[in-house]
Amino acid sequence: MADTAAPLVVFTPSGRRGRFPTATTVLGAARALGVDIDAVCGGRGICGRCQIQQSVGSFAKHGIDSQPEHLSPHSPPEIEYRQQRGLDPARRLSCLAQIRGDVVIDVPPESQVYRQVVRKDLEIRNFHIDPVVRLHYVEVTRPELASPSGDLARLREALEREWGLRDLDADLNVIRALQPALEEGRWAVTVAVHDARVISAIWPGLHEAAYGVAIDVGSTTIAGHLANLADGAVLASNGVMNPQIRFGEDLMSRVSYAMLHPEGAAEMTTAVRTALHGLLAGLAAKAGVERENILELTVVGNPVMHHLLLGIDPVPLGSAPFALATDRAIRLRASELELKAHPGARVYVLPCIAGHVGADTAGVILAEAPHQAEVVSLVVDVGTNAEIVLGDRDFLLAASSPTGPAFEGAQISSGQRAAPGAIERVRIDRQTLEPRFRVIGSDVWSDGAEFELVTQETGVTGICGSGIVEVVAELFLAGIITPDGIIDGSLAARTPRVIADGRTFSYLLHDGSPRGRPRITVTQNDVRAIQLAKAALYAGARLLMDHAGIEAVDEVRLAGAFGSQIDPFHAMVLGLIPDCDLAAVRSAGNAAGTGALIALLSRASRQEIERVVRTVSKIETAVEPRFQEHFVAAMAFPHRTAAYPHLSRVVKLPRRLEGGKAAGRSERQRRRPVAASIADRDA
Repeated sequence: MADTAAPLVVFTPSGRRGRFPTATTVLGAARALGVDIDAVCGGRGICGRCQIQQSVGSFAKHGIDSQPEHLSPHSPPEIEYRQQRGLDPARRLSCLAQIRGDVVIDVPPESQVYRQVVRKDLEIRNFHIDPVVRLHYVEVTRPELASPSGDLARLREALEREWGLRDLDADLNVIRALQPALEEGRWAVTVAVHDARVISAIWPGLHEAAYGVAIDVGSTTIAGHLANLADGAVLASNGVMNPQIRFGEDLMSRVSYAMLHPEGAAEMTTAVRTALHGLLAGLAAKAGVERENILELTVVGNPVMHHLLLGIDPVPLGSAPFALATDRAIRLRASELELKAHPGARVYVLPCIAGHVGADTAGVILAEAPHQAEVVSLVVDVGTNAEIVLGDRDFLLAASSPTGPAFEGAQISSGQRAAPGAIERVRIDRQTLEPRFRVIGSDVWSDGAEFELVTQETGVTGICGSGIVEVVAELFLAGIITPDGIIDGSLAARTPRVIADGRTFSYLLHDGSPRGRPRITVTQNDVRAIQLAKAALYAGARLLMDHAGIEAVDEVRLAGAFGSQIDPFHAMVLGLIPDCDLAAVRSAGNAAGTGALIALLSRASRQEIERVVRTVSKIETAVEPRFQEHFVAAMAFPHRTAAYPHLSRVVKLPRRLEGGKAAGRSERQRRRPVAASIADRDA
């Protein structure tokens, strides 16, 4: 029976309450009630993570009068901590503050183990931090002749006694470092425990530095985020080019390289691991942390990147039935991937879904959570290979579509990667047909008086993916490009920017010749490359809609390094995505990398995604009869037959094709057969 005379303690925001004997520490009461308070040092007053704040006053809601004297005065260790490391005057260390009367105790978010994280800058959804790796400070009993147990046994006893951790295994590197650490720390050490099962690292005394890295291995770029595992703070983000590009720009080219060269797969594995080695070094240097304090890594990537990173032959992914070596999550040591981090560092690779839908799509699902949505969402990760997810809380469908590298500036005559000097935004006057544009690194448009000055250092060097999308869409809206994708040569009479280019025409976007700068044009082949890419993406999305039995989606999210930069209006003008309320089309950032970050910081999220991917229905575009039908219809801008009512409300679209021809099209220009265009792209 509870002692009604004992002080009553109420914790907020959890609302948990209980009566405890006088002199019980606040941390002790919290643990007894299951209140979430962090404390690496085990309640010794040296780590400072268990800070709380007393709410003072009368609280009728709780039936409590909480006065300052209802907590013990500041103890010498608490005063020392305040002097040496700083402590807000209103805060107390819960491991040292003792209960002397009824109190209301507030636990701030930064003192919670499972704190909720909101990262608007990374466009990350709310989740609770629950890292797989946790640090624990313990004081180990000294060895005695009368009790000749091993140091590891006594360490395990201390962890069970102080932290309730039982039956722990230990890495060999921990056993090797154990005795020196105990001696240096005077029998006090900090250990890292991985997944509550194995001791993976050890340091003498109190050690609070534990970091992790989330990595998205893309076909073109590899991106990483280095985060503090204690509070989820992202300390550094960086990206490097994937050196496998020299073996082929798209995935099937790399699979072909592995087929044709006996050592091809091994070469590409070495290349990507070397790139990751450099990425980790760069992230650690940028964040100012030691690589030896990196204890956990998570990785996402498409199936080919996934297999090559792990040293698995990708050749079976190149032909039907596109069999994965495994579709399950993989747990391994960083050293097995030749990655330099702490010797005990682990790697978690998110699960794949199917032969063409990989761990990157699992990351997108984890980041965007379409499986929790009340409305039907279309999530598109736009890249060399577009991953497409459609669904809501009742169903999930996924597909992959071979868009090729055009959206990233490749296969475009003046195309380049997104870098300072690259054209990223374009507008074309509907009357004069004159362009104006903006380049990366400047907010000034090209018709501005200061443009030459602000771009003097970078110049205008080319056009990146978002720029090529906008210029083609603007050319279409201005009537320079017909709905079937032909640059109308008859407009050369209206503007000198439409110029003859062999048997076709081009549009002069920027004449850099007077200053020795590159001349930037949009050619007929550029338009055709964009048509092929956007038709493949739209056809994949439309195929999923067919399987779902729906004619429209409620919202569209554009993900990926390129997808997040696309202007939704211009994407819809091209017919890159199905018609939708433009207000419901938004960027999702690098959703695959965000999913890897969530998996890095949350054990529950790993369990969630491993469960969810098993519910996803995979649609294989390569064997779907209707894919080609959708592809052909989607070659037109925005589409040959599909209505775009939402888009039509905000812009007047040029006249659709009539009788298979576009109004105003020059007779000397003939549309090449789609089959020939596909062959050109795949060559």
